[in-house]
Amino acid sequence: MPVGTVMLNDETDRPAAGSIKGKLMSAEPPSIQSRLMALRQEHRDLDHAISLLAESPSTDQLQLRRMKKRKLRLRDQIAYWESKLIPDLDA
Repeated sequence: MPVGTVMLNDETDRPAAGSIKGKLMSAEPPSIQSRLMALRQEHRDLDHAISLLAESPSTDQLQLRRMKKRKLRLRDQIAYWESKLIPDLDA
């Protein structure tokens, strides 16, 4: 694994719990910004797809439910990475 690489958990897209590199290395703001832009775009696209699917009379409810769960996971990932942009202040 190249130096500076952070291993991510597939489900949450956060640093994996067992990853020492994930614990010790933090992502830099420019890479966080690009990740946030990609996540926000995927969230918008998924929202649009859900809207179209919900309007269809022959909607597969299981697929719709899975898409909504994916959208919620994306929202959580966006909140997680946005919180990484806020600098920690010593109290």
